[in-house]
Amino acid sequence: MYGNLFRNGDILMQSKEKYRQLCTIEKDIPLFSQDWWMDAVCGEENWDVLVVEKDQRIIAALPYYLKKKIFLRCIVQPPFTTTHGIWLKYPPGQKYVQKLSYEREVISNIIKQIDDLRVHVFMQDFHYSFTNWLPFAWNNFKQTNRYTYILEDLTNLASVFDSFKPAIRAEIRKAARRVTINEDCELETLYKLLQKSYERQKLPIPYKFEQLLRLDQVCRERKCRKILFAVDEQKNIHTACYFVWDETYVYYLLAGTDRLWRNSGANSLLVWEAIKMTAAMAKKFNFDGSSLEPIERFVSSFGGRQKPCFRIYRSKLLHTDLWDLYQHINKLKSMLFYYCRMPQGQNVNQREDNEVIL
Repeated sequence: MYGNLFRNGDILMQSKEKYRQLCTIEKDIPLFSQDWWMDAVCGEENWDVLVVEKDQRIIAALPYYLKKKIFLRCIVQPPFTTTHGIWLKYPPGQKYVQKLSYEREVISNIIKQIDDLRVHVFMQDFHYSFTNWLPFAWNNFKQTNRYTYILEDLTNLASVFDSFKPAIRAEIRKAARRVTINEDCELETLYKLLQKSYERQKLPIPYKFEQLLRLDQVCRERKCRKILFAVDEQKNIHTACYFVWDETYVYYLLAGTDRLWRNSGANSLLVWEAIKMTAAMAKKFNFDGSSLEPIERFVSSFGGRQKPCFRIYRSKLLHTDLWDLYQHINKLKSMLFYYCRMPQGQNVNQREDNEVIL
């Protein structure tokens, strides 16, 4: 049914170049799977893509970040990247039963290519629009659910505001009296606030400023990001939030809060400002949720629809004790990224299950 798949070095490059072309054509490829995003967060040489073709056209793609650590070759989530997974192009007019058959065949094809890579670990958080993980289950992958929250209809902002929890509405009103919203502060200021958030927990920040700078430069060039700061009359910066967007969604990516102002409500105010910005752009607001309880409590307070997302993973580490140790180390590391989006300096006492970010 499908055309030749790209396997060896030269053809893999051709596959990647074809995927770059695809990203310029298909507007529904999510932000975090775009080729330019992968270049920015992974480095151009550190990612690749598996594709399925029909009639010389890509009908499915799975971009991936390959990280090597000691003797391990692992496909994991890149920095700053909350979802990945398979992008599928469906034929027009498919009946539901045909859609399921199509998914089984195409996804099985992708899985065979994953097997050919001979990686020790595969772990990706799939976009919530991906709903059929059965072909992975049949091939000894495992799955657990994570959740995000989406504000889909922003046409009536008064109704949206009314759907917030009363405590969030009260925080927004309180913060609006104490701080103003500023877009002029430097990226270094955001990074310092992120560092302070980690320092409160006696944790190192999990990425360097240069990594954030590289991503920000690309997002600025593409005009798909905004940094919002909450500043009081004494020029104290309470909170800073970093938002990015694609054709469909605005994503709540990063937030840092000064511990002195962690109860000012400024984080809620900045999220509300971003929601209004999203409405003006005629997009949906994606909170990029987490299984961490303090984050979930916060992002679920804005009335968004809960959307389950598959975390699909498989390990070929045969020694059980080694795998358990590997999981334990990386669960600790996983907290570092997710903490940077935690509002008001909540304490990190919970971990993402089955996290394998290196």
